[in-house]
Amino acid sequence: MIAPELAIPLALAVPLVGCFAIWLLDKQPNLREGATLVTAAILLSLAITVFVSVAGGARPEFTMLEVIDGLPIAFSVEPLGAMFALIASGLWAVNSVYAIGYMRGGNEKHQTRFYMSFAVAISAAIGVAFAANLFTLFIFYEVLTLSTFPLVTHKGNDDARRGGRVYLGVLMATSIGLLLPAIVWTYAITGTSDFVLGGIMMDHKEAVEPIAAILLGLYAFGIGKAALMPAHPWLPNAMVAPTPVSAFLHAVAVVKAGVFSILKVAVYIFGVDFLAETGASIPFMWIAAGSILLASAIAMHKDNLKARLAYSTVSQLSYVTLGAMLATSMGVMGGATQIAAHALGKMTLFMCAGAVYVAHHKTLVSELRGMGRVMPFTFGAFFLGAMSIIGLPPLAGSWPKFFLMLGAADAGQLLIIIVLMISSILNVIYLLSIPVQAFYMSPAEEGVKPQGVNESGRGGEGIKWGSLKEAPLLCVLPPIFTATGAFILFFFADPLYQFLTPLIGGQ
Repeated sequence: MIAPELAIPLALAVPLVGCFAIWLLDKQPNLREGATLVTAAILLSLAITVFVSVAGGARPEFTMLEVIDGLPIAFSVEPLGAMFALIASGLWAVNSVYAIGYMRGGNEKHQTRFYMSFAVAISAAIGVAFAANLFTLFIFYEVLTLSTFPLVTHKGNDDARRGGRVYLGVLMATSIGLLLPAIVWTYAITGTSDFVLGGIMMDHKEAVEPIAAILLGLYAFGIGKAALMPAHPWLPNAMVAPTPVSAFLHAVAVVKAGVFSILKVAVYIFGVDFLAETGASIPFMWIAAGSILLASAIAMHKDNLKARLAYSTVSQLSYVTLGAMLATSMGVMGGATQIAAHALGKMTLFMCAGAVYVAHHKTLVSELRGMGRVMPFTFGAFFLGAMSIIGLPPLAGSWPKFFLMLGAADAGQLLIIIVLMISSILNVIYLLSIPVQAFYMSPAEEGVKPQGVNESGRGGEGIKWGSLKEAPLLCVLPPIFTATGAFILFFFADPLYQFLTPLIGGQ
């Protein structure tokens, strides 16, 4: 059994070794993709090792080096980080299986570069998850941005290049222009950038309180990956990427790194008690609430399926920010559990969108009428994923909304409860309508028949049973797996709650 302290550097290094192996096996696709899957399996086992250790009460640590006195590149794993690392590594394994089916089905070019970028990005995500201080988090946050840029621009056409410019421009501008000054300012006031349970600001309350809202705002918008409006345009623009990248961005690494960082800053830098006493988080609570409703309203009017799901993600990410800014124990718990539930639900939806793309070359919601008759497994998984995002039991997404409502009640913010209820109704309209029309409405084209056309316009080998025409098996099984996971997680809410209890000051 590997010691948790050793599992930390190994979890950072294994994907990089895998990246090198993928490069060496460029001309041997089967071995190259085998290297991807083996790397994912090893990383997942390391994440499980760390997770089990943290569940047992340990807080494994590892220091890589001290750049200057008081600013080490160091790692320390607490429950939120252990959960994020497990989600990222587990869903990367699932997404890798899906990506193989998708990339082969679409005869995509530059597949070696694609898998290499994925490997570097997941290493960066693990670095964010395990970071012991703001300095370390910032380094891996930036590596994550740079390593995912080739994924966003993978197709190499004008749309991809334009989307890539927005992606890189917004994320780099917010991190360098806002997040970095916030970290420097925090260090100047407190003399540390370490993550400490309860926060580091309370001991410097007199110095911080007058500028607390400004400093918190720098973090809220500087962490652009959290996609809090108006720092969100990078996310819908990134939808030009292949669907496995969209799933990775929205469920596994980038956006989850953003909202994870928001929670870490709220809990371990400011502290929930400090935010509650000073009221510094209240303006950003309402900005998050506005983002939830506005992004949902925009999603309702998007006919492009991936664009609709992208704006849905902007809305759903704001749930996590909202939970942090409520500055209550239940609000934080709602934000933390939303990271897990949203990852399963949204990844399911994006993988289903990609399966439709590969099998039938459909991109618009208006083209999906009757498609459930030829792709019942795909749209069945989509239905479960949508139910979870909406927050309907027995799917995992129901628990975060329950905790967020409790948190809003504890904070005396009854209007926030109304916002959450309206959001659920909007989710029903723009998400549940898709499987309903796929299964129950007449086809958009007279007699929907299997097209056998993939995203690149070439024929792909899918699953053909009678009148059914599903995507290749490797594109169908992963969303079924994650949809099932969203169902199972509903019944394991208490173990997850107990695991995260130290985050809110419990033992």
